[in-house]
Amino acid sequence: MPSITFTQPSGVTDVVTVQDGTSLMRAAVTNGVDGIVGECGGQAMCATCHVYVRPEFADVLPEVGDDEEEMLDCTTAERTDRSRLGCQILASADLDGLVVDVPADQV
Repeated sequence: MPSITFTQPSGVTDVVTVQDGTSLMRAAVTNGVDGIVGECGGQAMCATCHVYVRPEFADVLPEVGDDEEEMLDCTTAERTDRSRLGCQILASADLDGLVVDVPADQV
């Protein structure tokens, strides 16, 4: 099972292990990771699961889809080239060890 590390702005980390196919948003909410709200339940309609993916993992992620692209323009925290919606990234063996940074604000 893949493990995902969520790093808070303070530097505190939460490492969660999840089953393949679990979204980063669901992994964070289920495991009580601060700063990931997931208000829309994973429908790419609220941007409250915004994360910054570490550059070393950019090449293994699926491309940003149209819905995600649109919602990333609505994030509360600054959008960067590392911005993704956690609900659109599914855990897999290829993403084992993925590290994401949680923005200071989601809403």
